[in-house]
Amino acid sequence: MTTDRFPNGTIVSYPYLWRWQAAEGREHGEKDRPVCLALTVPDPRQNITHLVILPISGTPPRSDQTVLEIPDLELRRAGLSVFKRGWITVSEYNYDIAERSWFFDTAQSPRGRFGPRFLEDIRQALRPVLAAHAGRIDRTR
Repeated sequence: MTTDRFPNGTIVSYPYLWRWQAAEGREHGEKDRPVCLALTVPDPRQNITHLVILPISGTPPRSDQTVLEIPDLELRRAGLSVFKRGWITVSEYNYDIAERSWFFDTAQSPRGRFGPRFLEDIRQALRPVLAAHAGRIDRTR
């Protein structure tokens, strides 16, 4: 099952579609970038895995983004030590289904994984976005 290879907090490559790109009518992200699988939720009835995917960047955020700065230790754990500084955006996310995705490569090897404490910080920051059904970019179409 996909969640065995890609548990919550796993860092992978993915062509993340930013909200501003989706608003312009684009359907594809410009490039593969590191992302965090913040939530991987198996649905055994349908034999699928729901993914909540958050983008990671080495570029400082814009004023309209809500982000968490990634601590140095977490950059190393995540396989992102090439970044001098890094941020994970929590004000938007891509929703995808691993087994049906046109974009998620289930054959890839994870780059690394965030530790449980930082992953909990991410989830706390993401919770209001999920509850408000805000910031979701659906990649299943």
